[in-house]
Amino acid sequence: MSTTLQLLDATSLADLRTFLARAARIDDSGVRLLAAGDVLAVSAPVLHPQGLLDRSPTIIGMRTFALAEPATADVLATPRELIDRIVRTLGGVADEDLVADAGETVPFELPPSTRTAPWVGQAPPRGGWERAGDVDTIELELVARTGAAEIAETLPTAVGDQIVQKVRSQVWSRPLGYGHGLPTGAAFAAVALGFIAEPERAAVFRSGGWVRLSTRRGHVLAGAVS
Repeated sequence: MSTTLQLLDATSLADLRTFLARAARIDDSGVRLLAAGDVLAVSAPVLHPQGLLDRSPTIIGMRTFALAEPATADVLATPRELIDRIVRTLGGVADEDLVADAGETVPFELPPSTRTAPWVGQAPPRGGWERAGDVDTIELELVARTGAAEIAETLPTAVGDQIVQKVRSQVWSRPLGYGHGLPTGAAFAAVALGFIAEPERAAVFRSGGWVRLSTRRGHVLAGAVS
């Protein structure tokens, strides 16, 4: 059974499409769409353990979108199938022609949820978050670029998925510093998913064994590292 969400306008739907395209470049296996009340939270995996011996922290990027009507849904789907649905909904309207009119809601039909993913079962808590500090986004961009360059230099031109996962885990599992428990992969997620548009102080929150990095454009949730 499918669920139809009412997004505020076509611009919101196009914004979701952009986020899904960025998420697909990191991991195209699936994203989670969780609708509760008038908010849709879309979560995309950036790094997570693959096997019992993998000690990688779980790192998830999340964007929220306002809904015009309350809804309840929990769907796991690939970015590609969601993007295809958005393209059909928007038709041939170019991004520059989208009109952000709050009075013109846009229906978005979710596909049936037939997928599962291990990282979904490692979901961070919804409450109990306490402010732990902040980080300059310029520093996050530097960490992300440095880590990406190290991975590119370390990996040979042709390599299997297990080695890629091992190298990515080694780089992105390191503590970012500041004593917040953020892994460096949180910086990569914030940059790769478009959560940093201009210099700002990104807020850091802690809840149990999880840490959250929040900018004006999105959130990165990760298992804390030390």
